[in-house]
Amino acid sequence: MEKCEALIIGGSAGSLDILLKVLPDLYSVLSFPIVIVLHRKPGKESLLIDLLSTKTRMTVKEIEEKEKLLSGMIYIAPPSYHVLIEQNKTFSLDASEKINFSRPSIDVTFESASEVFHDKLVCLLLSGANSDGTKGLQKVKQMGGQTLVQNPDSAMSRFMPEFALDHLDIDSVLMPGEMANFINELSK
Repeated sequence: MEKCEALIIGGSAGSLDILLKVLPDLYSVLSFPIVIVLHRKPGKESLLIDLLSTKTRMTVKEIEEKEKLLSGMIYIAPPSYHVLIEQNKTFSLDASEKINFSRPSIDVTFESASEVFHDKLVCLLLSGANSDGTKGLQKVKQMGGQTLVQNPDSAMSRFMPEFALDHLDIDSVLMPGEMANFINELSK
């Protein structure tokens, strides 16, 4: 990979704990945006943003419709919306039916990002209890992007990363302690 232009992280049950461990060790300035898609219930939106903001020097914000992706930012998918990335590198929010019982769906974001960033996209799938993310990782792989999963042995809920490993040739399997260094290296 010549240059990472976007990192998308998807996860469900158990993935917030991983993010809280990884974010403090990230460089304060990265050369690409991070988009985080977590399965979460509507409600206390600002609590998640506030919590993640305490763990990093990067700016953390919830995604807004038509907002442009900027390097060095961490964007969080709002609850109840699928997050798509348009060709002009802006976000589009979609309230259509749930996919894999989830909205936001990790698959939707991985797939739309792969159409925009092709081989300059990196996607990381964390802990979770359903198969969301695997179909999206397949598309990322087809478009030349890099696919990563959390080592299922370290996941609170191993189904999501294990399902991806069972159905795809994943580029890297990472323990939580390896993730920040891997992400920082992408920025060099």
